[in-house]
Amino acid sequence: MMPDRPQVVVDRASPVPLYFQVARQLEQAIESGELPPGSRLDNEIALAEELGLSRPTMRQAIQYLVDKGLLVRRRGVGTHVARARVRRPVGLTSLYDDLSGSGQQPTTTLLSHSVGAASGVVAATLEVPEGTAVLTLERLRRTRGEPLAIMRNHLRADLVQLDPAVLEHRGLYEVLREAGITLAAAQQSIGARKASGAEARLLDEQRGAPLLTMRRTTFDDRGVVVEYGDHLYRASRYSFEVALTRR
Repeated sequence: MMPDRPQVVVDRASPVPLYFQVARQLEQAIESGELPPGSRLDNEIALAEELGLSRPTMRQAIQYLVDKGLLVRRRGVGTHVARARVRRPVGLTSLYDDLSGSGQQPTTTLLSHSVGAASGVVAATLEVPEGTAVLTLERLRRTRGEPLAIMRNHLRADLVQLDPAVLEHRGLYEVLREAGITLAAAQQSIGARKASGAEARLLDEQRGAPLLTMRRTTFDDRGVVVEYGDHLYRASRYSFEVALTRR
């Protein structure tokens, strides 16, 4: 086995299935960082022989982790630990807030910062007359150095003064809160589509790769629209989590 793989011990007297014992120990090693992203595991035959397990049992353990997105199999390359995914609960928080709060080390590149006349969907969503001056921001958000999302936000130009340099180091919602704006509610829709060539280049994906889409309209405590966001996330690195309760 690879020298960086943690020791795996199976208890044949336990009622827990052997494949699950192996999978759970490897999962814990991945989550703790003992097995970092990109680590390569030996093939199933070698793993099975070392642990004294049958090949189908070892295959089931590996497949369990592949199905959870923790391992990746590639023909001719082998089995590797997948790059960490960002799992984000759906709530009235910004991506920057969530990444910072979970120790993900977010960084931002400001792609554009412009003021133009609102029209069409933007004017309707912001609930302003067409021709109203609207600030449009487009940013590339990275976590631990890897691109994660392209974010486009629209705000009324007279709402708040936004320093482009500040937006490369701080989250938009944080800046809005410090300006005295209370973010109270939002309407959000989540979907998916394929990446264009330009989007793929920014996100380090292949053209046509699946992207998650998120559109959000945020309101203040008076019910006035504060911002309209139209964001794209790498489906290979990002997922939304939603808690459901019985009514």
